[in-house]
Amino acid sequence: MSKPAVRRERLLHGWRDPVEPRPAATILLVRDGADGLELLMTRRSTRASFAPGAHVFPGGRVDDGDHAHAADVAGGPAVPADRAFIIAAIREAFEELGILLARRGDGTPADDALIARLERTATRPFSDQLAEHGLTPMVDAVHWFTHWVTDRDLPKRFDTRFYVARMPDGQTPVPDNAEQFEPVWINPALALERHERGDFDMIFPTIRTLRQLRQHRDVESLLASLAAREDIWRSCPRAGYRGGAVERFCEDEAPYGELELVTPDGRIEHDLTWRHEPVRLLDHVWRITAPNPGRMTGPGTNTYVVGTPGDFLVIDPGPDIDEHLQRIAGIVGDGLSAILCTHAHPDHYPGARPLRELVGKPDCPILGRPTGPNFNPAWTFVPDRTVEDGDRLTVAGDTLRVLHTPGHASNHVCLLLEQDGLLFSGDHILNGSTTVIDPPDGDMKAYLDALHRLAGEPITFILPAHGHVLRDPHGEIRRLIRHRLGREAKILAAVGAGTDGSLDSLVEIAYDDVDPILHGVAKRSLTAHLHKLAVDGLAVETDGRWHPS
Repeated sequence: MSKPAVRRERLLHGWRDPVEPRPAATILLVRDGADGLELLMTRRSTRASFAPGAHVFPGGRVDDGDHAHAADVAGGPAVPADRAFIIAAIREAFEELGILLARRGDGTPADDALIARLERTATRPFSDQLAEHGLTPMVDAVHWFTHWVTDRDLPKRFDTRFYVARMPDGQTPVPDNAEQFEPVWINPALALERHERGDFDMIFPTIRTLRQLRQHRDVESLLASLAAREDIWRSCPRAGYRGGAVERFCEDEAPYGELELVTPDGRIEHDLTWRHEPVRLLDHVWRITAPNPGRMTGPGTNTYVVGTPGDFLVIDPGPDIDEHLQRIAGIVGDGLSAILCTHAHPDHYPGARPLRELVGKPDCPILGRPTGPNFNPAWTFVPDRTVEDGDRLTVAGDTLRVLHTPGHASNHVCLLLEQDGLLFSGDHILNGSTTVIDPPDGDMKAYLDALHRLAGEPITFILPAHGHVLRDPHGEIRRLIRHRLGREAKILAAVGAGTDGSLDSLVEIAYDDVDPILHGVAKRSLTAHLHKLAVDGLAVETDGRWHPS
């Protein structure tokens, strides 16, 4: 499915082409030590142009000789280009630390005595030296671990594959004392502790790599996990400011999508610190987070303003908090054209009428869908104009299409800004948590149906009512569907597990991965799942207790 890209003319900071990354390879040499898994690390020269003084794993650029050598080597990946990365990793370990992952013709590995007869400089091709001594690189003993591309903001970038190999017996690391110094065997957890204390400098990918490795107790468990996995973990980090300092984030972290939206070229401009002042995301989109943080609202409820001076749409004006409404008014002024409420929960719509009075536009229409008969009567909402699924709103020349997405609430809608593929998702999709489905107005089947419907829309980014902007919208939608169906499977298993069938007993089993303090809230979604199972003919309720159908 094709989806629109955010228009470059709408970016706040323009665009500059990042430096093209160079292909590179890094190797993690591992062994079992007294404290469990250990890795071989060295300290880079303080005069190095990249990561000076940092503790790293041996590695470097993939060169033409590596590609030529890979074409002549059997084993390992079928594609010679992939073997070239492994050859580069083996060569770099040899040149920098004197460790040689190669075997003789009889299958025995090289040892220190043989290695001492080889030249570790680049004056003679690595492949020629191995051939002269009857050695073959052990490409089959090197395992691809992760794939890192250096952050887009940096002036020197690498497209690096990280490999893992068991440290050969009978070899001792000897640094070249030019690029690498002070080799040390260290447990991942200890390296991270020392880094936190400030006496073991490391760069971001190294830190993340060690965090991934500390879960493995020994070499065998690490290699077994690599053999069993289905895909390679890949990342090109992004950086922004938080709390006055620069922080870097990977794709699986909540702030990443917002950085990808605001500064797609990777430059460090955006402040991710949660604050209640207006945050401009694009030339035509602002976010103002209401000062109502809490367990259910996270940092607060996000209000979005879309448009240009003289023509603004406000999405979810939020609670009736004067300081929040004043901030919205500071953007829209008398250019407020319309207010849309995604649904009628009290952290989303109460500010609508006070806002239009504040800016002197009492006739500004409030759009949305009225609450249904099962909605909490204390929060009854009747818009000035009801929007229907497929309606298009025009704001400052842009088109926002209404998508009726019941589930969290029967009157819930999302808005899709079609020119940029921005989905204002209300509470249907959140960043950092899953939305609560609270029957009888909340409906799990309707919620899942709406997710499936959104999976077919041309969405580029999701702008939720709680949390940062979300990247990879279709991947996130698939994840939510899998999560809900996985939870449903746990609930169905709990229903048939011989419990008394009460909500109290079912929530303890089906939500055993959720903090018990949240079990009261979890019972709402549990009930929604049970009602769906009843509709599907898989469970039945008798006197408030649930049993298999």
